[in-house]
Amino acid sequence: MSKRSIKVPAYLRNKFLIATAAFTIWLMFLDRNNLLSQFQLQSEVNKLENQKEFFRTEIDKTREEQRELLSSPEKLEKFAREQYLMKKDNEDLFIIKEATSDK
Repeated sequence: MSKRSIKVPAYLRNKFLIATAAFTIWLMFLDRNNLLSQFQLQSEVNKLENQKEFFRTEIDKTREEQRELLSSPEKLEKFAREQYLMKKDNEDLFIIKEATSDK
């Protein structure tokens, strides 16, 4: 019987390289915080950052409108009439809605 030995390259016999490769594979694919979940979390963070910016601009617009409304009684009266359908005691209010075609 002849024994054949398989020659394994030296870098594959290095225990530090094997340990590092196993650790890397573990972190990338098998761990709870793997690459896929990190990409998903980052995309959610980006989406929330965009929403945060949107809401900040909306808050700024609303504050500007509030400042304008509180600066003038005429503007406040106009806003109340248009948005909340308020009226004076001696007035009649007619609400006209445009017809929508649902054909």
